[in-house]
Amino acid sequence: MSDNVYIIGVGHIKFGKNPDKTMKSMTGESVELALKDCELDKKEIQAAWFSNSGWGQSEFQHCIRGQVALSANGIDRIPIINVENACAGGTTAFHGAWTGIKAGLYDLTLAVGTEKMYFEKPPLGARASGGGPLGGRMSGFISGTDVEATLKMIEQLKKQIAEGNKQATKEKAGKDEKSKKKDHSIFMDFYAMGARHHMQTYGTTQRQIAIIAAKNHNNSTMNPLAQYTFPQTVEQVMNDYEVAYPLTRAMCAPIGDGSAAAILCSAKYLEENPHYKERAVKVRASILRSGSWQRYDAVKLASTAAYEMAGLGPEDINVAEVHDATAYAELDLIERLGFCPVGKGGPFVESGATELDGKIPVNTSGGLLARGHPIGASGLAQIYEMITQLRGEAGKRQVKDPKIALTHNGGGNLGPGEAALCVHIFEKL
Repeated sequence: MSDNVYIIGVGHIKFGKNPDKTMKSMTGESVELALKDCELDKKEIQAAWFSNSGWGQSEFQHCIRGQVALSANGIDRIPIINVENACAGGTTAFHGAWTGIKAGLYDLTLAVGTEKMYFEKPPLGARASGGGPLGGRMSGFISGTDVEATLKMIEQLKKQIAEGNKQATKEKAGKDEKSKKKDHSIFMDFYAMGARHHMQTYGTTQRQIAIIAAKNHNNSTMNPLAQYTFPQTVEQVMNDYEVAYPLTRAMCAPIGDGSAAAILCSAKYLEENPHYKERAVKVRASILRSGSWQRYDAVKLASTAAYEMAGLGPEDINVAEVHDATAYAELDLIERLGFCPVGKGGPFVESGATELDGKIPVNTSGGLLARGHPIGASGLAQIYEMITQLRGEAGKRQVKDPKIALTHNGGGNLGPGEAALCVHIFEKL
C-alpha cells in the first residue's frame, strides 16, 4: 500500500457554452493541459477514471464513455473506469484514481471529467426522447434522484413548492416585482425551501445570501477559465429576476460545457522523479460517502472522516471550494463543514470571513455560481483551483500563503440529502 498520494498535474479548459466543441475534443484539451502542466507523456499513465453524467442521455453514448473519449486522444489499452455520480462525478473519479495508487496497484493515474450541455443542433437523445419526463435540459437533473419515487411525488412537490413560494412572496417587504417564469431545475426549489427555513430559524437575510453570490461573481472576474467573468454588486444580485424566493438568478449556478483533469502519483514515483516535488501537492484526505433514506448529515459524516484522515480540523483549512449550486448552499455548507457555528453563516459571510482576504476564503474560482457547472467536470475544476492556490499560481485571486485546502462536492439527492458526496483535503509541500 502506498503511504501518500500526490497531484503533479492539473488541467482545466474554459467553461461556458461551447456548441462547436465535442466531448472528445474537450476531454483531449483538459488532458493535454494536465500533461503539459507536469511535462508528462500520456503513455506513462497506468489507469484512468472518466466522469460524465449526460453523454448517454444526449447522444446515446452509454457504457464505454471513457474509452471512447480517451481513445480519441491517444489514451487506450490501460484500465479505464467510467464514473457516473451526478454532480459529484468529478471528485468520485479523483477518489478512484487516488484509491488505485493508495492500494499499490498503480504509480500514475488520471482523473478527468467532461460534460456537454449545449449543441449546435438538438442532440440525438433529445430528438428521440422528446426531452425526458420533465422536458428540456432540466429533465436530466431528475436522474440524480430516485426517479421512480420522484415521479410519484413530483406533482405534490410542485404544489408544496408553489405554495411556499406564494407565501414567501406575500411576506416580502417592499418587493412588488413579479417573478419571471424560467425553466429551472427542481433542485433550485429545494434549495429555496431550505433557505427560507434557515431564514425563519436563524434570522438569516436575503441580503446575506446575496453577499455570497456577489463575492463569487467578483472572484470569477479574476478567473479567465470561468463561464461568467463579470462583476456583480449585492444590489444587482438581489434585483435580478427571482427563480424561487429568496433565490434570484444570480444566486443559482448555470449549466455549461467543460472539462477538467488531474494526474496523481505515488510517493515512489515522486521519489524517482524529484523534479516534480516543487509543485506537487499532497492528498491528505479523500472521502466518498453516499446518501440514505434515513435522516443524517452526509456533509458532517464525510467532513469528519476527512478531518480525521488528515489529522486536521476545520480551523486548519486555509482555503476551500464548496458545492455552491446556489448561494444558499454555500452558506449552509460553511456551517456544516465547521467553518462557523450552525445558524451563524449569515453574519459570518457578512463579516467578510469568506472573502479572498478573509479568515477562510471560499470559492476563490467563482464557484459553481460563476465558474460554471458542467456536471461531470465541476469536482475536478474545484481540485484544479485548490492546487493552483496551494502552488501560489492563482494570479489576482491568489489568497495569502495557503498551506491546507479543502473541496466539497455533492451530487444528486436521495431522501433528505445528497446521494453522493466527496470531501478532499490537500497540503502544500
